Amino acid sequence: MNLMNLLMATTFIDMWHGWIKIVFAIILAICGLFIILVVLLQPGNSSGVSALGGTTETFLGKNKSKTFEHKMKKLTVISAIVMAVLCLTFAIVCAIIL
Repeated sequence: MNLMNLLMATTFIDMWHGWIKIVFAIILAICGLFIILVVLLQPGNSSGVSALGGTTETFLGKNKSKTFEHKMKKLTVISAIVMAVLCLTFAIVCAIIL
């Protein structure tokens, strides 16, 4: 009976192996495109010649966590972590299935 269960389990895994790879590849591609988009939307780090004069304390400097730039940096870090976890999961799943 155990051999029959093992054979049924391997055929089930073989049946879904191709679909699992396709789903992970699509999710990774979407995540990669999202990271590219978020990085392209980020403003530059320096503001040109005004950066040479030193830093001044402004209202935006005090409330940096609420600015668009900070939100984009946080979104970049989160999406990069999600992509890394997806890549590791995909590698583990493929290693187990194969």
